[in-house]
Amino acid sequence: MDIGSKIKALRTQNHLTLEELASRSELTKGFLSQVERNLTSPSVSTLEDILEALGTDLGSFFKETKEGKVIFKKEDYFVDEHDDYCIHWIVPNAQKNEMEPILLTLHPNGKSMILNPHHGEEFGYVLEGSVVLVNGEKKCPVKEGETFYVVGNFRHYLQNEGKKDAKVLWITTPPLF
Repeated sequence: MDIGSKIKALRTQNHLTLEELASRSELTKGFLSQVERNLTSPSVSTLEDILEALGTDLGSFFKETKEGKVIFKKEDYFVDEHDDYCIHWIVPNAQKNEMEPILLTLHPNGKSMILNPHHGEEFGYVLEGSVVLVNGEKKCPVKEGETFYVVGNFRHYLQNEGKKDAKVLWITTPPLF
């Protein structure tokens, strides 16, 4: 691991000059410059002081973050067909993430899966057609180009009372689908 470059990257992300970091960590500007250029290595104690001044700690600093895939194509989607609806998981394995987006196609007179009360939030954008959001005892029509936002306090689902397919981008946090 290139400790010096990583410290420099953290410093610049925090919009700090070497002088400001030196002041915060009670070290000299020259020493920090040498650390960032890998000309010297800080002791563990000194590294802790630098990282504290940068708003992080040893564990976070040394944790290897694996770059995940960020662009997904149609061939990456997983499709689940039902009589009333079709789900396209547009971010594969999103269950491991903090949110889960799906593309839901509701067939005429179709109803989505029913989501029971949960700790979380959901956002939906109607791309085509119109749907009815049934949230507890409330029924709210949502037309093409409109959005909905719900907290998962009540049992809820979407239904399509129209004569053509409706398409909805539906995002939940945490993942539920």
